[in-house]
Amino acid sequence: MKLLSVLKLASAVAGIAAMTGLAMAQTPTFFRIGTGGTAGTYYPVGGLIANAISANGNKGVPGLVATAVASNGSVANVNAIQSGALESGFSQSDVAYWAHTGTGLYEGKPKVEDLRIIATLYPETIHLVAAKSANIKSVADLKGKRVALDEPGSGTLVDARIVLAAYGLTEKDIKPEYLKPGPAGDRLRDGALDAFFFVGGYPTGAISELASSSGIELVPISGPEVDKLLAEYKFFAKDKVPADTYKGVGATDTISVNAQWLTSAKQPDDLIYNIVKTLWNADSRAALDAGHAKGKMITLQNATNGLGIPLHPGAEKFYKEAGVLK
Repeated sequence: MKLLSVLKLASAVAGIAAMTGLAMAQTPTFFRIGTGGTAGTYYPVGGLIANAISANGNKGVPGLVATAVASNGSVANVNAIQSGALESGFSQSDVAYWAHTGTGLYEGKPKVEDLRIIATLYPETIHLVAAKSANIKSVADLKGKRVALDEPGSGTLVDARIVLAAYGLTEKDIKPEYLKPGPAGDRLRDGALDAFFFVGGYPTGAISELASSSGIELVPISGPEVDKLLAEYKFFAKDKVPADTYKGVGATDTISVNAQWLTSAKQPDDLIYNIVKTLWNADSRAALDAGHAKGKMITLQNATNGLGIPLHPGAEKFYKEAGVLK
């Protein structure tokens, strides 16, 4: 073979190799974040975080394409992480604890032992929203009323049942419906529903819109029944929705759990480490502060609060380096 031909062949091979290497280097890593219904808090917060950690963010993880995926909420997200249908997802801390330990909601089911935490995000407040015309002043007044408890697979449904039980009620004592807060709000506005439960950060869009358009009552979840509930379920804490969080609604005592970002122990340590490192950089901080009312509560200092289950090793490594975990 002539020297020129050999050189041309070598050049072509080198070019193909370079192009292949470039293609491999640019092969994206997809990282889905299971959230909740589009009218709740999980979905917009998930979108903020997905954008912050993606390569299309100012300083995202190279090659990472993160997306927020609407879902039925905590239980559905845990199940999807377990099956590999999602790389990560948001969950209430109670649901995460039950899944990992095989207790509570997961009693009699296999433990989700690979479940790991990326970060604790913010407190999730239990809202009991009632129509003004329904004359519901306490949880006990729900007896005989038309009440939406959220869809199967949601953490809200689990917590609604616990709250009802604390006041001596079951689903047989009410007229239950299983709707997300968006459709539940529509039915409440139309007079077809008396009240609905929602667990999420305040303010949430569906309830804000309902308060502005139709007017609502927030029913307090307080009293000796709640004191007993808190003694039994350690992942709950007392909470208060400040006055005028929702138009025309005064300060309301209630309870809350933590929102947590979960993944599987099977996710690579380096990937999770880089995701967490990016989540807490200055650009992400600015995006969280500006993007949602709950964003300001998502802080590095709170990221390891109320864990309940183990951190992912990649996340744990970062938090130790950052000095928020010993």
